[in-house]
Amino acid sequence: MYRALYRKWRPQVFSDVSGQAHITETLMNEIATGRLSHAYLFTGSRGTGKTTCAKILAKAVNCLNPVNGSPCNECKICKGIDDGSILDVTEIDAASNNSVDNIRDLRDEVNFTPAAAKYRVYIIDEVHMLSSGAFNALLKTLEEPPAHVLFILATTEVQKLPATILSRCQRFDFRRIPPEDIAARLMTVAKNEGLQLDDDAALLIARVSDGALRDALSILDQCAGYNEPITVNTVGNAAGLLGKDYLFEISDAIINQDSVSVLNIIDRLHSSSCDMERLMSELVNHFRNIMLAKTAKAPEKFIVCTPDELLRYKANAEKITYGTVLYIMETLCKEASQLKYSAHQRAQTETALIRLCSPALSLDNAAIVRRIDELEAQLMLLKAQGITVTASPTADAPKIAQATAPENVQKEPIPVIQEEVPLPEPPVEEYYEDIPPEKEVAPMQVEAEPAPKTEKKLVSHEPTAKPVDTGIVTESDNALPFAAWENTLNQLSKINRPLYPMLIGSTAYRAGNTVFIKAKNTAFAQMFKQKTNEEAITEALMRATGEKLKPMIYNDGASPAASEDVDPVDAFVAKLNKHKIDFIIEE
Repeated sequence: MYRALYRKWRPQVFSDVSGQAHITETLMNEIATGRLSHAYLFTGSRGTGKTTCAKILAKAVNCLNPVNGSPCNECKICKGIDDGSILDVTEIDAASNNSVDNIRDLRDEVNFTPAAAKYRVYIIDEVHMLSSGAFNALLKTLEEPPAHVLFILATTEVQKLPATILSRCQRFDFRRIPPEDIAARLMTVAKNEGLQLDDDAALLIARVSDGALRDALSILDQCAGYNEPITVNTVGNAAGLLGKDYLFEISDAIINQDSVSVLNIIDRLHSSSCDMERLMSELVNHFRNIMLAKTAKAPEKFIVCTPDELLRYKANAEKITYGTVLYIMETLCKEASQLKYSAHQRAQTETALIRLCSPALSLDNAAIVRRIDELEAQLMLLKAQGITVTASPTADAPKIAQATAPENVQKEPIPVIQEEVPLPEPPVEEYYEDIPPEKEVAPMQVEAEPAPKTEKKLVSHEPTAKPVDTGIVTESDNALPFAAWENTLNQLSKINRPLYPMLIGSTAYRAGNTVFIKAKNTAFAQMFKQKTNEEAITEALMRATGEKLKPMIYNDGASPAASEDVDPVDAFVAKLNKHKIDFIIEE
């Protein structure tokens, strides 16, 4: 009869136990020196070797010819314990034998001397399942057992054990086995079993097993059933890692704010009898992987997936900000915890995903704070330009705001020359070049049919011929992409929340101790002129890198007015500001 690999390859000596050297070495030394405790407690997650070490310990204390604290597995005692013919070693499942009567029977049996071995060993697995009465019945015997009795308790939930039990045992905590150790063990097993196992496939099995060698051997056993060389794709099929494209479809729709696609995907999954609660749990883990792909330098250490899926996670991570992915994670975790109690799971799932696709629909504190940040950023921009925003309703047409020049503008009447300038066809440079230095610009009138007329008046003063230092620095030949820019932005969001939105989607380059900032938002150049904003960026750089770096504005040589996204009027106004030409904008 075929034996499962995890049973066939269960360690028989302490040296074969993987990833638990801190425990096996201690037990070997205690056995070799005869300093045995009367009760041991093995705790840790599943598949880490608790029961295996308990059986090895039971054989080692009774072995006739122990080898450096390990059983020989050749004497009659070792063989008798392995085949179950020696009844002095008893394994009890506390999950099914958890009553007071079961413990009372055990308490009566411990008084009998061993029949063949040196010690009577009681291995109580899943000991946390014992009832309160059973624990109380075990206390006295566990504290002062007969000299020929040895207790070994094993559990995955040590926090459920009473403190009175813990204080009477010598405790050993089993760690999750590192993936490298599991992969090495799998390669050894595959070689002896005649299986063709790739190194990458072995490492993927180790990560899927989550530190449990028993689970890893079970997955390897399942992969061997394909009767072909075991590759990454084989492991993906056996472990259920493939066929999760719908998760990437949902994440793409959320990132692109496509509510219609989300509804179509949910309808398709619901028609396929997909459980909404399970789907929400999968989405939580999916966006966790995206978060790790965006945060970690080596996300493959933390994400259990195939190489192709890892590339897709990295691609999604580049399209989303830290704040957005954290907001999505918080929303999904909250919905996942509440979904199990809902009578309308599909509707609740659709509502949650549509809310993620449309941040403006959310009314929670996080969404409100994001909107407030945007408003503050706009107000800071206007303030940086010297513009005061006030409500100014009129009778003929509603106005949202009225912009006024600073108070120090000359108030004496100035002779002006009026000329109509068509917008937005002429280049920005022509507006300024056509204005003689000795003349002043009169109000511009722009008419559109059939809409009411809108006039923009430019009242200029004497232009200044001197060039103005804008603080903008041209591209350096030795400037390299600044790797810590994302972390810098994260720190800036904590230091100066109004300034942070201006730098969303920006990049940075470093040359020496200077960091050149290339912002997509043209308004950032105005805000950067404020000393407080420059100091905020400097502090964010210090927190992100630990170095004192100087921030400056990056300029690749392109004219702002040449950009398709810049309005010609705005560009014209910016040019007037650059040359310190005072003006008033009236609507």
